[in-house]
Amino acid sequence: MTTTAPRLDLDPFDDAFLTDPYPFHAQIRDAGPVVFLDSYRIYASARHAEVTAGLSDWETFSSAAGVGLEDFRRSKPWRPPSLILEADPPLHSRSRTVLNRALSAKAMAGLRASFQAAAEKLADALPDGKIDAIPDIAEAYPLSVFPGAIGLGPDGLENLLPYGSMAFNAFGPRNKHFETSMRDAARVVGWITAQCAREALAPNGLGAVVWAAVDSREITAEEAPLLVRSMLTAGLDTTIIGIGNALYALAANPGEWRKLRENPALLRPAFDEMLRFESPVQTFFRTTTRAAELGGVALPQDAKILLFLAGANRDPRRWENPERFDVTRKAGGHAAFGAGIHMCVGQMLARLETEVMLAALVKRFAGIALVGEPTRKLNNTLRQFARLPIRLTPGTR
Repeated sequence: MTTTAPRLDLDPFDDAFLTDPYPFHAQIRDAGPVVFLDSYRIYASARHAEVTAGLSDWETFSSAAGVGLEDFRRSKPWRPPSLILEADPPLHSRSRTVLNRALSAKAMAGLRASFQAAAEKLADALPDGKIDAIPDIAEAYPLSVFPGAIGLGPDGLENLLPYGSMAFNAFGPRNKHFETSMRDAARVVGWITAQCAREALAPNGLGAVVWAAVDSREITAEEAPLLVRSMLTAGLDTTIIGIGNALYALAANPGEWRKLRENPALLRPAFDEMLRFESPVQTFFRTTTRAAELGGVALPQDAKILLFLAGANRDPRRWENPERFDVTRKAGGHAAFGAGIHMCVGQMLARLETEVMLAALVKRFAGIALVGEPTRKLNNTLRQFARLPIRLTPGTR
């Protein structure tokens, strides 16, 4: 039987919500499979079954109108839309084929040795005792390997993180977080655009693989820089946040660190539990292409629906004891990377970076603990830390 969505007076972009979203996710889940949020006149879901169903059905729940609050059919986006994230087939299929090649398992295998060496070098250089895990590890490591892998030069890399902050804040309303992140937009966007040009990229990087698809006439010369831009946007910020969130979860649950030291083979599957427990990307929007239903709730055509990936990842209908962090949990099926044809194209790169960095740390340090209050960095889409004070205890195998 089709029902009407219950109405809730919640603002998913309010600071209280962004700071501690989990009680609000529970409120949304308990209200129904799909709810209507009066604050923005949008639909929303935080249950695993409905979130993954919405993410998987691109024909009904479209990305082409934008995966943020803004409807690209009614207003001009702040930058040219992504050909992968904000597109549906056939354009998405063509774009995905090229990015899949650039970010393939073979490409990742070619990067593994240098990425592992960089991770071990960073771990060996860390001082014993108190550090701030965000600048010292979570940011330092990806920034040491990712730009070069894409084919970027050494100049101007300070623009990468501000651009990612803009892009992910833009999926929400034009609130203070968006406005603050956009203060240096002209300089940052100009630099990013210049780096996506063919002549700016090293001939042996992942960006060059994208441009080679122009030569084979799979994509146009106008589309190539937008696909390189997609790698820059999606391949850095979320990996940094994933490493930071993983270190937080392990520091808050030091027994789980001991499990990884005792059995390093757990690291690869444990990454999924780290993503499930603290999802870097909290939400994405979709837009209905027709009158439809989700979870038995009626949705009109052209409705925006906010899918809470992080809410799905702690849904007790799907996970036993979802508030517990457990590196032995079989966490496959989480929604942190999305689902369906729009599942994160760069996930293998994120897995590689996180796995080798955590492996280097677990090998060198016997323990990890929080030694101060972490500080959140609020963003309309991302859940991340600005500061994460931890202590690493040295150890031997």
